[in-house]
Amino acid sequence: MDNAPDNMSHSNTYYHIFALLKKKIAEAQMYDSNPTIDELNPADQAKRHKLLEDCRQGEALEMKHSANGGTAHKKFYIESYGCQMNFSDGEIVASILAENGFASTRNIEESDLILINTCSIREKAEESVRKRLSVFNRFKKSRPGLLVGVLGCMAERLKSKFLEEEKIVDIVVGPDAYRDLPRLVDEAEDGQKGVNVFLSREETYADIAPLRIGSNGVTAFISIMRGCDNMCSFCVVPFTRGRERSRNAFTIVSEAQDLFDKGYREVTLLGQNVDSYKWVNPESNQTVTFAQLLEMTAQVHADLRIRFSTSHPKDMTDDVLYTMSKYDNICKYIHLPVQSGNSRVLKLMNRTYDRQWYMNRVESIYRILPDCAISSDIISGFCTETEEDHKETLDIMEWADYSMSYMFYYSERPGTLAAKKLEDDIPLATKKKRLQEIINVQSQLSLKHNQRDIGKVFKVLIEGNSKKSAEHFKGRNSQNKMIVFPKKGQYQPGNYVHVKVDSVTSATLLGEIIEEV
Repeated sequence: MDNAPDNMSHSNTYYHIFALLKKKIAEAQMYDSNPTIDELNPADQAKRHKLLEDCRQGEALEMKHSANGGTAHKKFYIESYGCQMNFSDGEIVASILAENGFASTRNIEESDLILINTCSIREKAEESVRKRLSVFNRFKKSRPGLLVGVLGCMAERLKSKFLEEEKIVDIVVGPDAYRDLPRLVDEAEDGQKGVNVFLSREETYADIAPLRIGSNGVTAFISIMRGCDNMCSFCVVPFTRGRERSRNAFTIVSEAQDLFDKGYREVTLLGQNVDSYKWVNPESNQTVTFAQLLEMTAQVHADLRIRFSTSHPKDMTDDVLYTMSKYDNICKYIHLPVQSGNSRVLKLMNRTYDRQWYMNRVESIYRILPDCAISSDIISGFCTETEEDHKETLDIMEWADYSMSYMFYYSERPGTLAAKKLEDDIPLATKKKRLQEIINVQSQLSLKHNQRDIGKVFKVLIEGNSKKSAEHFKGRNSQNKMIVFPKKGQYQPGNYVHVKVDSVTSATLLGEIIEEV
């Protein structure tokens, strides 16, 4: 296990970096014109990274004017599927198109360009994309000149199938080629096929201010890095999003400052593996680590909450945990995927840690951050998994005391290392049975976790109205637990309030406001 760093946040190196940061923030203008759209109904926020809840899959964005302030002559319609990174990419695409005279619309019938932002991490997401493409092409047949494009993770793997075999799209753009989209649209309008699936080692879109046109105006995501170097055998991300590259730290903190100035009160630093963030300042040759980036972002303002997702157990070091303990506005919540509780299965998954390493990391979290909540990802029925292996997963779930988990049965993805080298030998019925047992254990853990909060008072950031009642607010505490409570006084989304928990379900805390923060 890692030792606590000496004088972690007070080193000369760090303060030199932070001094440069302050200078850069003062100079930065790229986020000053970020046209946040305020009149839209707030979208329900996701469960932070991984696949978003079903109600947000295929969510369309809308913007009435181009980014340069003029009325757009063309309109695009975009749907996103999969994880929050895809939805964040949708905001980048919207910004690029807006700068080139497009406005977005939620009315597919008035669009000139239909885009679908795709995900390959689960079979269900791919099925949804193919169904939507068939719908889009019905519009295309009745409206000559309408263009259909596929963006994101499915682009590279299925470009030939979509373009040449099935001839159902006009444009295919990979995650690193969104800047090229306006040119590809021009090519498609001239009757050519617009294709760019090049994976870059440098692209981070650091200079593009995302159009937060689906936001609630309170919480936002900031992409801090792209790609992934972890070759987990079940995962397609390294093949669809390329190698890791970290974004300029100055632009990240500048974006956080701009969001705070615009009224946002929470940002989530987003990456496939945030703990491996490492940016080298080309001016000073000094390295900014994730722990240092966390501290820089936390110092934007005490009222700006900081979250992050996702962490990899092999990279979660104690300096990150000590930084979290130092700042009240860094939320005490860590998403730490385990995937399996069995060391042999973890090795087949190429997770680069074993059961004991993972347990050591969890022990460090609870030792340094006693009030921290931990969530996880769990896969049932991976190749060769035995009943005893499965029981070890159930055991580690209870031992780690997860507040919640994202739980799936193994679905072989084409192109992954597992698909090439391992046999998917667990019957589907067995996968589903084991998954249900995992779900049952997590439901019990979540309920017990929440029951321990009855009678406690939490500082809650109001995000908006409850899904079920306009008479209730919803918001989350530092541990990422959703709390629903009756409206009171003049409080509005974006305000902090103290809420006392009176009752709970396995998914939600219920309470009432007791005082203003």
